[in-house]
Amino acid sequence: MLWILLLLLILVVFGFGFTMQTLWWVAAVLLVVWIVGFAMRGRGSGGRGGGRRGGRRGGRRYSRSRG
Repeated sequence: MLWILLLLLILVVFGFGFTMQTLWWVAAVLLVVWIVGFAMRGRGSGGRGGGRRGGRRGGRRYSRSRG
């Protein structure tokens, strides 16, 4: 009976260790995907939409009110 419990404990610890190692790899992959997605989103929307639109609208209103 003691040997069976010891064997079960070893299997549980081995399974937990394998799961933790796998979870570390999954976390590393997700971190890389998140960083790449963040970099791509920053280039796409930050350079195209936000800066130019705000600058054009603000410039037009300012020039119309003065001129």
